[in-house]
Amino acid sequence: MIAGIDVSKDRLDVCLWPTGETMAFANDPAGCARLARRLAGRAVTAVALEASGGYEREAMAALRAAGLRLHRLNALRVRRFAQGCGVMAKTDRIDAAVIARYLAAVPQRAAIDEPAAEAVAELVTARRQLVEEMTRCTNQAAQSRQAVLQRLARRRIARIKADILALDQAIATAVEADADMARKSRLMRSVPGVGPVLTHSLLALMPELGRLSGRQAAALVGVAPFACESGRYKGQRRISGGRKPLRDTAYMAALVAARHNPVMAAFKQRLVDAGKPPKLIIVAIIRKLVVALNAIIRDEQPWKA
Repeated sequence: MIAGIDVSKDRLDVCLWPTGETMAFANDPAGCARLARRLAGRAVTAVALEASGGYEREAMAALRAAGLRLHRLNALRVRRFAQGCGVMAKTDRIDAAVIARYLAAVPQRAAIDEPAAEAVAELVTARRQLVEEMTRCTNQAAQSRQAVLQRLARRRIARIKADILALDQAIATAVEADADMARKSRLMRSVPGVGPVLTHSLLALMPELGRLSGRQAAALVGVAPFACESGRYKGQRRISGGRKPLRDTAYMAALVAARHNPVMAAFKQRLVDAGKPPKLIIVAIIRKLVVALNAIIRDEQPWKA
């Protein structure tokens, strides 16, 4: 039996598949504990829920403690699955049933239980949001004609820069405090062009790294090309999906690696000589970089040019 859970701020709606039985619990420590006890006693083999901005964490912790197998799903894919099944209505109960049906129809990897990585992910996400805010403030300062607005923007920029530095220190401390993440960090930093920002982002947002094939690692970042063919039509392969925050960070790292990593620089030159467009070249460098980092962690061997 599979349990699908629709998570909201105050409530957890549950549907058991294939029986269709529904139930609801408060999304608080007591409610999550009751949910875990109920599912543990109902021969549930797997539990699926969507990533909900952190509202799912309490429930996941309680369910894990009860020994249940967890799957955290991509909300967009679940919604498209619902539309493909002809389910156009959207309520919490309906969503819970769709989540359970999705897991039954589409096998998924179990969610990885790595509390240290989740803690670092929260810090990494906060840092990324600050960087985005600083970009907005910088643009505002450049476009504002009023002196008072320029002063306020410059003041915010200075404050944000200080906050980013504080987060960088907190992230580095958290990574070094965990032996496994510290080991992976040292391995990744052995690659010329790979700095702390990409390293910490991969550790936090892609804990699967080192347990995947090269193709899987590239697909998770969103730089694996997918075929576009039908009958006689042979379309251009394009990248799709993946984890956008990682791809954005890897983009900047690829620019650095293309200049300071001899292997990546030579790879870039081969693509340039072949007449490939600039964006394709950057995507190819990101893919090569991610595949290399995955192999380095998997084999536990530092970079060798």
